[in-house]
Amino acid sequence: MKLLVDTHVLIWAVLEDAALPERFRAALSDPEAEVHVSAVSVWEVAIKRTLGKLVVPVDLFDQAAASGCVALPITWGHARAVEALPPHHADPFDRMLIAQARVEGLTLLTADRAFAAYDVALL
Repeated sequence: MKLLVDTHVLIWAVLEDAALPERFRAALSDPEAEVHVSAVSVWEVAIKRTLGKLVVPVDLFDQAAASGCVALPITWGHARAVEALPPHHADPFDRMLIAQARVEGLTLLTADRAFAAYDVALL
């Protein structure tokens, strides 16, 4: 299964936080899973860390890469796909994740219930 992790799911997974649902933990540990982390998550963490709204390890993304996560860059196609999304969700980071999942055929791992309003595969 090809997965795209929402930023909070990535943080929970790397920090081994109890908030990570068991179904996500199982999917992420499946040896057949291809786990993607979007550049938009790197951007989101950088902004929130700078604003003092998020405290996470500086090497969060290094840890993700070391665990086998695949970096997903933001392409023009991803950016254009955001325009076609209905305005169910106002968060620009989440809208990009939804667009990327749709364009790339990835299943999104998120605890954000607002994602369900979109035509996107969710776990």
